[in-house]
Amino acid sequence: MKAYFGRRYTLSASHRLHSENLSEIENQAIYGKCNNPYGHGHNYIVEVVMGGQVDPETGMVSDLVELDACVRKEILDRFDHTNLNTHACFQNLVPTTENFNIVIHDLLRTAFMKAELSVVRVEETSNNSFEYPVANSFERSRGAHSRGKGSAA
Repeated sequence: MKAYFGRRYTLSASHRLHSENLSEIENQAIYGKCNNPYGHGHNYIVEVVMGGQVDPETGMVSDLVELDACVRKEILDRFDHTNLNTHACFQNLVPTTENFNIVIHDLLRTAFMKAELSVVRVEETSNNSFEYPVANSFERSRGAHSRGKGSAA
């Protein structure tokens, strides 16, 4: 039987929602106040959910200490107290919460192989969150759904 283990982390970062492929008027219409040339910031909550068999020896799905070290190195040290627009991964990608979530997921999936990365959830505000990916079995067992647009401040 598969079990799931979730861990939450916080980080603060700023961003400006702006696409070079759109005109200033289109950017303003789509992103509104989030298109402010000086950017704006959020205190993000990142939830990482690992899945797998419970190890009969340790009683755990994932080693908490190893997961924390990986998240610190790959996510917190990289993005906390920075402007997301300045990172190479966002050079050709608008740093919406949706895209930020996918970047986090891909970094962790590559770096942490001790358990299966099931879901990464990023909460931008108390009203906006995004989950990636939403696996069918995980979604049904948990009743999880993406809420809000995720990219609006």
